[in-house]
Amino acid sequence: MKEERLRRLGTMIDCSRNAVMKEETVRQWIDLTADMGYNTLMLYIEDTWEVKDNPYFGYGRGRYSTEELKRINRYAKEKGMEVIPCIQTLAHLNAITRWPAYREHIDIADILLAGDDEVYRLIDKMFATISDCFDSKYVNVGMDEAHFIGRGKYYDLHGDSDRTQILVEHICKVAEIGKRYGLTLCMWSDMFYRLAVGDYYDSDAPIREEIRSLIPENVELIYWDYYSTDFAHYDAMLQSHKKLEEQVWFAGGFWSWVGFTPRNGYSIEATTAAMEACEKHGVKDIFFTLWGDNGGECSRFALLPALFYTAEFAKGNKDEALIHKKFEETYGISFEDFMLLDLPDELKGDMHIDRHNPEKYLFYSDLFRGVTDSTLQGEEGECYALCARKLREVPKNDRWGYLFETQAALCEVLAIKADLGLRTREAYRMKEPNVLEAVIEQYRLLEQKLEAFYEIFLFQWERENKEHGFDVQDIRLGGLMRRVRHCRRMLEDYLAGNTGQIEELEDTLLDFEGNGETFSKKPVLLNTWAEMVTTNVI
Repeated sequence: MKEERLRRLGTMIDCSRNAVMKEETVRQWIDLTADMGYNTLMLYIEDTWEVKDNPYFGYGRGRYSTEELKRINRYAKEKGMEVIPCIQTLAHLNAITRWPAYREHIDIADILLAGDDEVYRLIDKMFATISDCFDSKYVNVGMDEAHFIGRGKYYDLHGDSDRTQILVEHICKVAEIGKRYGLTLCMWSDMFYRLAVGDYYDSDAPIREEIRSLIPENVELIYWDYYSTDFAHYDAMLQSHKKLEEQVWFAGGFWSWVGFTPRNGYSIEATTAAMEACEKHGVKDIFFTLWGDNGGECSRFALLPALFYTAEFAKGNKDEALIHKKFEETYGISFEDFMLLDLPDELKGDMHIDRHNPEKYLFYSDLFRGVTDSTLQGEEGECYALCARKLREVPKNDRWGYLFETQAALCEVLAIKADLGLRTREAYRMKEPNVLEAVIEQYRLLEQKLEAFYEIFLFQWERENKEHGFDVQDIRLGGLMRRVRHCRRMLEDYLAGNTGQIEELEDTLLDFEGNGETFSKKPVLLNTWAEMVTTNVI
């Protein structure tokens, strides 16, 4: 792909899932990506930015002040980089729904109430802030995944209505507000595409031509897709999208959103296929998202191999050996060594390309309830111990070393914890005191490893992000450490004869994927903390 053919090559940092990147860290990101050849940065800020006359918008969430945004914009401009704010003007505003100030203006779930005058006054103030803070005349207004639009308060007010019409009227009103500020709106394409086709990833269905005419003139569509490594898939989807709008944008993904660990390998595979398709179809605006779903645990800098590989690919360098050589010359660490950060997500440590995240759900899965124990294959402890050793053996690097410390500490926890629940059940069933005592000793060691992980993870967070948001990590990690301690004490009481049984260990484990007592023994993708940590209600 020829670099000069692209109008934009960018990244998008998610600063709305608790991990709000510090201003100085954003500057570091700008330096890093600008040096690679990226010329665009999207800041994804659902409610984590200051909006005039809206004190509860982003309250307590580490929101950026207008002065912070202005300084980020000025710094990026000096580096030849355009900063495009990436906001939400329909769905994904769940954090504000807790406040009475906004509840009357919510349709359902996290979706704003279309047609509500106060909603459009809020959006007007959003655009006023954007125009004041950023030089770019583009703003990403979101508009994605509003699947239940018109099914809540809107239904109560207006009855059963044409949901296509609700969406189109809302988009047109938002576009009209943007036009008053001289803004061009780009928006995720899925809602329009579903209107035109039905299913977002159905590239074979015919396009409803009348939908194309409904797109306002100052609105451009972004085809987003992070999930395929198949060129033919992207090729067909781009061909279909271009029937809706000729100058469609493309957003790929650098996988930072399924736990503590990056997925560079999968990101590179998906990116290579997507970039080839974008080149074929002459896509001029391309960026790559770094989402922070369910807590923002993963460092964005851990995706450095994917960032660098993609930048080189965009310049026309498709020589893998040359890319690896340039990476080591630039960053003082081999490409292969940096890729080891992916290891905790790969159960066998073989860097295979797949989508699952055992490092997160095995980390949090309760030792007595064993929510995901049915996914275990039997060698996880040894594999994680090997991963930890490999990560510890990487030569020390002043700039990137903390990333390896975090992942190594994570693996050292998992080397003990991954199958400890099953080993606990087996020891409980055997009822042999020496076996139970050996398991209890593993609980004591696990408590120490969890404390060590907490400290290095806190260091990583404070190095990159604002303090806001780590309260969630304190709750999760503190709860995990307290629960491990409690389980140990129950085992000690049982061993001492103080209790006749442990009720949770009397329960029969069932397969996570619904196969009853037959275990699938296959890793899964599970990224919601509340679903992995317990079977009870949080």
